[in-house]
Amino acid sequence: MRVGHGTADLPVPDGTPMGGYIDRPGPSTGTADPLSVSAVTWSDGHRRFALAIADVICVNEDLARRAGQAAGCELWLAASHTHAGPETGCVPGGGPTPEPWLGLVAEAVRTAVRRAVDAERPCEGTAHRGELHGVGADRSRPGAPAVVPLDLIAVRDGGLAGVLVVLPVHPTVLPAANRLVSADLVGAVRGSLGRRLGEDVWVAVATGAAGDISTRHTRRGQDAAELLRLGELVADRCAELLAGPGTPLWRAGSTGGRISWATRRLTLEPATTTADEAALVAGYERAAASGDPVATRLARSRLEGLRARGGPPVPTGVDVNAARLGGLALAGLPGEPFLAVGERVADRPGAPTVVLGYVNGYPGYLPTAAAYRRAEYEVLASQVALGSAELVAETARNLLEDL
Repeated sequence: MRVGHGTADLPVPDGTPMGGYIDRPGPSTGTADPLSVSAVTWSDGHRRFALAIADVICVNEDLARRAGQAAGCELWLAASHTHAGPETGCVPGGGPTPEPWLGLVAEAVRTAVRRAVDAERPCEGTAHRGELHGVGADRSRPGAPAVVPLDLIAVRDGGLAGVLVVLPVHPTVLPAANRLVSADLVGAVRGSLGRRLGEDVWVAVATGAAGDISTRHTRRGQDAAELLRLGELVADRCAELLAGPGTPLWRAGSTGGRISWATRRLTLEPATTTADEAALVAGYERAAASGDPVATRLARSRLEGLRARGGPPVPTGVDVNAARLGGLALAGLPGEPFLAVGERVADRPGAPTVVLGYVNGYPGYLPTAAAYRRAEYEVLASQVALGSAELVAETARNLLEDL
């Protein structure tokens, strides 16, 4: 297998509308750390597959199509889901990507993929998986264990050449009041691990199935210092996993593994969940009066979820993606699947399975059936009916088994 990596800058001018928070006080006023597109390519001598990760809030289907045409090969485009980047049309159920971002992101993808292809060389691959403590937890359940799975794909050409990190945690350390552009937690992990491994080792960071997981109950602040602290925690754990044995995925050279992929189109039924807005307002007022910041934040988020759902309920079309890269099974799920959805796909015998979220479309949240019993933000904002997430997970499993 030949593997390459490339990047391209994604500059954001001051005064750009920012995505992620409905109560942002205004457009961007500067850049804390630059945004980019990272691309990793695999070639078996016959077929080429590319994964590109863009520092944007979401990838709508029009952007995925435009980027795929620009890349010139099979491409999955994933959003890092930073909430400190430009607004790219991130609305529940998906929508059109506004200019100039439709063109700018697609062009950055083209550049990053071209650079990755140019950098391809014979490499071996290994998978490493372990628990990550103290970074992410269920954001709607105070006191939930702060433990998530962490997946690494290490690429070696004698020594370590690069690492793809898949982190199922919302990159939402910086607050809604922040108006500085940043890749947030994804950027912090890239920087911390990059410094740890050295400038000759590339690092790409993708967001996994993080629909219900964030740093809300683990962070000690919402500033650059806290980003550095959390980035270092993730980098420490990555270094530990890389020092241990990994599962072989492919060998170096053109005969070191086979590449295949598949996509299946689904239609997800519309949400039928209802909530009494007056009751939610009253609940928020009671929480605010109590002075409990956690209860107040959760109550406010329920209101935000209800108000985020716009327009009449309609079916949502989504693409579910699967790929085999040598011995690696890779699933690319659209929108924001809950962690348990990703684990349902990954819990398979045989080849290591890694699950990405935010890939090639944005239907919004994909909560588990169990989550619909609780009227929390993600369920109230979701555009899809109970059982949709399980359908997506089973489809991904079936695609992987057929490859």
